[in-house]
Amino acid sequence: MGTPDFAVASLQALLEAGRTVVAVVTAPDRPSGRGLQLTPSPVKQAAVAAGIPVLQPEKLRDPVFLEQLASFQADLQVVVAFRMLPEVVWAMPTIGTFNLHGSLLPQYRGAAPINWAIINGETETGVTTFFIEKEIDTGQMIFQDTEPIYPDDTAGTLHDRLMERGAALVVKTVLAIEAGEFPRIPQPNPADPKPAPKLHRETTQIDWNQPARIVRNFVRGLSPYPTAWTLINGKFFKIYAVSVANEAPDFVGEPGVAFTDGKKKIMIRAADEWLCVDVLQAEGKRRMTAEEFLRGNSLRIE
Repeated sequence: MGTPDFAVASLQALLEAGRTVVAVVTAPDRPSGRGLQLTPSPVKQAAVAAGIPVLQPEKLRDPVFLEQLASFQADLQVVVAFRMLPEVVWAMPTIGTFNLHGSLLPQYRGAAPINWAIINGETETGVTTFFIEKEIDTGQMIFQDTEPIYPDDTAGTLHDRLMERGAALVVKTVLAIEAGEFPRIPQPNPADPKPAPKLHRETTQIDWNQPARIVRNFVRGLSPYPTAWTLINGKFFKIYAVSVANEAPDFVGEPGVAFTDGKKKIMIRAADEWLCVDVLQAEGKRRMTAEEFLRGNSLRIE
């Protein structure tokens, strides 16, 4: 059960390991692109290419879907980047249902663990497999694997590494369950829980009153998706990359004030120092470097 590219790697790894995937459950086709044509999810595309039956329920409690799902008589269900399951679904297989989560549980429970780990300045994260229970992301853990977070990582680069590490952990988990030799480790309740809630437009705006280090982590933790944003002269800009300015303007400026040399650099003041906006996207335009943007657009700082 899964939908995006992150889940495709696990599906392909299971097939390459010779495991029998009797069916795939994924999201319904959605309108996409300028023509709003119905487009299958990456997981559906991979399943169809492999000749695996695909179920695409709108509602997971739909009696027709539940009957179809039961007909496959699966021993085990594997969930990677899918929606929350009702008990009637996750309790259906004889062994149960396990989930691959993109963090070292019990930290970063929630929808956006990769983003929040970088936003919070972590230097290590990982992947966890665990059995699904009623409370989200709280079931008994099976295996974990760690992954470093490098200073220049973005959510995109970390996503890709965790996707591969997670696929290997899914196969390890399935083989262990198959052999009947696997742990069931209760999740501890951390003294300082770090949640990973879903990100929305109102929670992805840059706060320039924060120190430059915090702002930079925020930007890279949201790049390339869902992307941090800010207003410059009242105009909306997505910000994909920032760096500490080597040469600052000759005035201090209040947090949030912008400066440009009109040729190569766009800088914005954080709480403690200036940051260069390295990659940005103006509304209605493509993503580009600051130099590319200034070559074709004037940015008048008011």
